[in-house]
This record gives sequence, structure tokens and C-alpha cells, in this order.
Amino acid sequence: MSRYEDVVAAHRDHDTFISSRGLTYEQLSDPDADVPASIITMDPPDHTRYRKLVSRAFTPRAMAGWEDLVRGIVSGYLEPLVGEPSFDLVGEFAGPFPVEVISAILGVPEGDRQQIRHWTDTMLRREEGEAASGAAAQEAGIAQTMYFLELVAEKRRYPGDDMLSALVAAEVETGDGGTASLHDIEIAAFGTLLGAAGSETVTKLVGNAAVLFHRNPDQWRLVKDGFELHADAVEEILRYWPPSQYQGRCSAVESEWHGVTVPSGKPVFLLTGAATHDERAYEDPDRFDVRREQALAIGLGHGVHACLGAALARLESRVAIGEMAARLPDFAVDEAGCERVQMSNVAGYSKVPVHTGH
Repeated sequence: MSRYEDVVAAHRDHDTFISSRGLTYEQLSDPDADVPASIITMDPPDHTRYRKLVSRAFTPRAMAGWEDLVRGIVSGYLEPLVGEPSFDLVGEFAGPFPVEVISAILGVPEGDRQQIRHWTDTMLRREEGEAASGAAAQEAGIAQTMYFLELVAEKRRYPGDDMLSALVAAEVETGDGGTASLHDIEIAAFGTLLGAAGSETVTKLVGNAAVLFHRNPDQWRLVKDGFELHADAVEEILRYWPPSQYQGRCSAVESEWHGVTVPSGKPVFLLTGAATHDERAYEDPDRFDVRREQALAIGLGHGVHACLGAALARLESRVAIGEMAARLPDFAVDEAGCERVQMSNVAGYSKVPVHTGH
């Protein structure tokens, strides 16, 4: 589905379009695919019960409490680069800082945080022309799961003021009206998911931002001159180049769309990257405009499976763009040196060389 209104409607109809059969092309194209148990591959009511456990950590009140943490981490990575004549914006800034943020929130020790990013990158990377993950990706997934299992055991012995410790102490509602503690493997799955989603989305968004502002210098001038446009800029980047270009679902029941029947049991792909360029929803959709009047945002998903950390991703991206505007006002991107990621469901850059004007 590629029309904006259809993608929004499908996101809202979680009874017709389910997530438990898989989310990616490789999962949905193989009926025998092993779909990992995770909150993102659950359907209501199980999904609802588990999401409630962590949703409190991403409320507006929580975001206000984390802004100083985010700003400190962003500044810590950007400040040493300010005097450099050139550097890789992804490798030295947009890549490292988001995983530091989400790992600090989770309770990952400081010395281990960048390893989370490297595992995630390896897990998501695909070889040219291949949809399925290779041996390296599978090994990285196992290593990351084992790491989080050990960390969860540590949190049980020595709980702290962090999300993993909170999940250790939490109880989830059961189907019979009772409650139960989470198993270590369930908490480890949360850690793996949040570590990956909390780093990859912002890394790609900030890398995309640099290229888009380089190509649209008039929009960069607006952002540099107006603090109030920083949040609007994030929304336009999410619309123009969403880091997740599609979301996969399975059709649980037969449905009809514009005279076309979608049979039960078939994979359905919600093409966010097309929907956000639908001229029926956006005037002149291929124009990058930070002052655009936005339709309902779907760049980070929508409905019950909307990105759990969307508010945090927006906060990090807003702070990063603001710090770039203040400290790197005259940067230029060497587009010939840019490299795209090779991932099945994440779109963006793995390398963005910039010149600072120094």
C-alpha cells in the first residue's frame, strides 16, 4: 500500500493487518521464517500489556527530564569536531551519540555502549542483493542477546535507577487477570529492541538531515536563524526521508481496497516512504520545506505499533540539529563520499563526509 490514507488506515486496523507473522520482507516472504518473540511482533492484547510496561518511560514528563542528558551527550560528541576541517558526520557524531543516550536510559555500562551499536549494525546489514541475514548478523544477534541476559542477571542482584532494573521489578498483566514477573529472556529482548531502535532511527535521521540541508541551503538558513523551527525541521526530515521506508504486516482476514481484494494470509507492505510523498496528502510533496504544514505524522509509524521511543527520537534529533546549527553553521557535505547503508528495512547513510569551513 502506498497511498497516504491507506497506510494510515492499515496502521490503525491491527485486527486486519497483524504483526505476529513478521515485519520485514525476508520474514514475510518465507512462510517458515522464524520470527523472534518481541513486543513489535506481538498483536493485541499481548502487545498492549507489554507496551504498557515501558511506555511510561517515554512520556512527555520523562522527555523533559532527559533533555539535559541528551544535550550533554550530543555536545560531548560534537564539541571535539568543531575545529576539525572535515570529518564523517555519521561515524563520529550521528552514529555514536544516540546509542549512548538509549544505553544510559537502559542502564548499560558506559564502556559497553558502542558495542551495542556495532552489534546492531551487523545484525541489520545485508549483503548486496540478499534479503536474508548472513552468519555474521546471526552471530551478532546471539552475542547481543547473551550480553543482555548477563546484564539482566546483574540488575537482579544490584538494581539501579534505570529501565532494565525497572523491568526486572515490574509485573505484567496476565490473560486471567493476574500478574507475573518478566522472564530474563523477555527483558533481554526489550534491551535488544530498544538498543537497536533507539540508535538506528536517530543515526539515520541526523545523517539524512545533513544531506538534505546541504542540498537545500535556504532551509538550513531558516533553521539556523529560528530555534522555533528545529522541531519542525525534524518532522519534515521524517516525512521527506523516513528512516523506516516500509512496515510489513500479514493480512489476517480478506479485505478490499479500491476494488482490489487482499486475500487472507498474504504479506502486506505499508510503504511509508511513498505515503509521505503522496500529493493527495501533501502539497508539492517532493519539495523539502521545514515550514510545511504537516499532515498526521507517520514517519515513525502509527497506531498501536507506532515507535515506542518516538518522543525520544524527536528530542534527540531536535537537540542534534540545534547544536549543529550553533556549532557547525557553515558545514558542507561531500556527496561523492557519502555511502548508503545496506539494510532491509532501514534507509539512510553509513558515511556522510562534511567540511566545516575551518
